[in-house]
Amino acid sequence: MKLVNLLFFVIIGFCTFSQTKDLHLKNVLIIGQLDKADDRYSVEIALTEILSNAGIKAIPSLNILKVGSEIKQLTNDSIQKIVASKGVDTYMTVSVRGYDKKFKLAQIHDNLETALSTGHLFPLYRDEIVSISFEFTFYREGQFMGTDIVKCGNVSSRETVLKRFRKKTTKRVNKWI
Repeated sequence: MKLVNLLFFVIIGFCTFSQTKDLHLKNVLIIGQLDKADDRYSVEIALTEILSNAGIKAIPSLNILKVGSEIKQLTNDSIQKIVASKGVDTYMTVSVRGYDKKFKLAQIHDNLETALSTGHLFPLYRDEIVSISFEFTFYREGQFMGTDIVKCGNVSSRETVLKRFRKKTTKRVNKWI
């Protein structure tokens, strides 16, 4: 019985860790799914720097959309042609999954259009939190490619959230290449 349980957990572990195995990121459009514009821009800029330092061509969505535009507009054909003309074929959404370290990867794998129309309730920082989980979802040709989660602990301000986010995500990027 112990052998069966061990085998079961090993198979589940491989399935969980393989969700971002075949990404081979070379270029990416970063889409921050946060309610506040300043939070969205902070996360997109931080990710752009991290990915660029890793040799991945990264463009934040704020360079594509006009200020104040809805991110759902990224599914318009005209905007997708602009993105494709810049040599980008992968879209990456980043959102706050919650304020607990126990969050697991999402089991729902929507297409890009559905994912962009989904609302997200969590801000980048809220008083009295000590940890935050970020979820990254990757799409090519509008279809789901993989997902990953980064958990940041010991946060006490918006600045420490961004500091921990940069540190943890920099380590995680090698898994996406």
